[in-house]
Amino acid sequence: MAQLLEAAASVFCSTGYTAASTNAIAREAGVSPGTLYQFFPNKEAIAIELSERLMLEMRETYGEALAPVDPATPLEVAVAAAVDRFIDFNCRHPVVYTLMHGPDVPGRIAEQHDALHTALVARIEALLTPLLPGTPAADITRTAHVCMAMYKAGLELVLSREGAEREAYIQELKNILHRYLEPLVGDCPPTGP
Repeated sequence: MAQLLEAAASVFCSTGYTAASTNAIAREAGVSPGTLYQFFPNKEAIAIELSERLMLEMRETYGEALAPVDPATPLEVAVAAAVDRFIDFNCRHPVVYTLMHGPDVPGRIAEQHDALHTALVARIEALLTPLLPGTPAADITRTAHVCMAMYKAGLELVLSREGAEREAYIQELKNILHRYLEPLVGDCPPTGP
């Protein structure tokens, strides 16, 4: 099954979800279509299984990336660490972007993505709240959504590059997020009451 899922990830990345076929996935895995059908009834079932496995790993990775930060950590360092973890996961699993952001993703995957997005925005809000004392919740929510939108836009640019050019785009993404947040929270988080 792992071999089929790895092959599916490769096919989805190279052709997109709609153009992918079970025959292409079987060919990529080096098995017959009949073998594939012993595990999965159709392409959507493969995509759903693949996305569920990756969503679990993604939640763990993003949970680590958005873990509470030591108050002494400079904002620039905290942003860079979170971006590095997010980008690393997406570079190791480019199919996540294909399945989560493509125009033709199956409904169940889109629902999983929406739930993850909501959870990530809530985590960003939780991280920002102590850094923005007295700020209305609606403003913090808006800031969290803007951070997510900037990250998602930057992710597409990062994934379409390689090597030194990719690293340059990653740095640009870090700079954008830091420069957006710095005037809001300052570079020195509060140290307590």
